[in-house]
Amino acid sequence: MASVPESGSAAPPPPVWNAQPAGQSQVAYGGFWIRLVAYIIDAIVLSVVVGVIASIMGFNIFDPESAASFDPTLNLVSVVIGWLYFALMESSERGATLGKMALGLRVVSNSGQRLSFLNATGRYFAKILSAIILCIGFIMIAFTDRKRGLHDMIAGTLVVKYP
Repeated sequence: MASVPESGSAAPPPPVWNAQPAGQSQVAYGGFWIRLVAYIIDAIVLSVVVGVIASIMGFNIFDPESAASFDPTLNLVSVVIGWLYFALMESSERGATLGKMALGLRVVSNSGQRLSFLNATGRYFAKILSAIILCIGFIMIAFTDRKRGLHDMIAGTLVVKYP
């Protein structure tokens, strides 16, 4: 006999990708400020993870004298961790990083489908281009009709709000 889980104890189901909310024909996009807050949450999570890994690798990131003996290994490790975090989370069933999940956002393709790992990887590395042009690629989010940054346009993605 199967046991019935107690009310509120089960994890919420993953979103259904092709479902349309009842009574809502307009898609709500994630704008500049909400995406900035989501990124700050993600940056805090990644800083903790990279700090722990740096400690395990023997780097003392709080010692100013250790900066004199620069080792690019930690930079490479942090780039790989960031890439895997964003690409794996955004191509997962939830379609969002922890910061985006906390704020009710999801990254989808232009057609509203789940991202592939390759598409999420392209989006992550396109963010470098958005950043090196004085962050204009990110500022574009505030001014485009579907709240898309340069990296979203390059990767063919949208950031949408879900109920």
